[in-house]
Amino acid sequence: MKAETATAQIPPDTRMRNKKPASGGRFWRSFKNQKYLWMMSIPFVIWAFVFSYLPLWGWTMAFQKYKPARGFFEQEWVGFEHFKILFTDSQFLLALRNTLAMSGMGLIAGFIFPITFAILLNELRLGFFKRFAQTVSYLPHFVSWVVAAGIVTKMLSSENGLVNDVMLAIGFIDTPIQFMAQGHLFWGIVTLSDVWKETGWNAIIYLAAISGIGPELYEAARVDGASRLRQVWHITLPGIRPTITVLLIMSVGNLLNIGFEKQFLLGNNLVTDYSQVLDLYSLKYGLGMARYSYGTAINIFNSVISVILLFTINGIFKRTTKESLL
Repeated sequence: MKAETATAQIPPDTRMRNKKPASGGRFWRSFKNQKYLWMMSIPFVIWAFVFSYLPLWGWTMAFQKYKPARGFFEQEWVGFEHFKILFTDSQFLLALRNTLAMSGMGLIAGFIFPITFAILLNELRLGFFKRFAQTVSYLPHFVSWVVAAGIVTKMLSSENGLVNDVMLAIGFIDTPIQFMAQGHLFWGIVTLSDVWKETGWNAIIYLAAISGIGPELYEAARVDGASRLRQVWHITLPGIRPTITVLLIMSVGNLLNIGFEKQFLLGNNLVTDYSQVLDLYSLKYGLGMARYSYGTAINIFNSVISVILLFTINGIFKRTTKESLL
């Protein structure tokens, strides 16, 4: 009775103002208020559709026995035949193993080294030395993998290679090691080569994140008697945690897409069982042998696994740290 009385006492125009607008009305009102932003985004939406989504039409090739000379409706449809061949091919399973192993090692090293390097640079007090170290560490990023692979091969050579010469000089080994002919060393060589080439460049984003941490936090920690190591542990690392989370989610999503340049340039016939990766396998047994449908099936497998990994790791972080990318 009281509720009816209270409702009756509310003026009709006030009830109209408090009424929740329909979702369609909210959309058009938002569109009208932000029409210039919507118009600015249209070219990018069209660009993304044309170059990112429209080519997905080509995935239909994976379910055909594709012949370039035939039209779309003249192709022979074979269903999942290429995927069945894919999962029973021992070379594909070997390439998958190598890809996962090198991706996992690269993922771990690709986070530990840049984060450590960025923290060490941030702790430097000599401005000139800090800038010099930053510049020197960035330079390898601009060297192509063709040149970088030549440098690595020369450094690890059993004839006048710097690594073998140093190890012989300190008595660590008696005879030179043929690093580039040892299959079980190939994953480590690729990982360390990538660390040498990209650590400085990847540290930039962590340095930017560290610079965003408020200096008053460090001052308060110093007043409380915290050592520099304590400040790094309790202020710097928690401060860059959101950046680490986002980059880790993106890296896990690209776990199978590690490219093939490093493996192709550093590999040879003696280490093929350890250097074959999915992208190289797709190039060699797909496009290289004019098996376009088979190559498309490999790329679909990569994309599906990448999407699954991305949503899985994003869901894990969302539950545990309340931070997510999606």
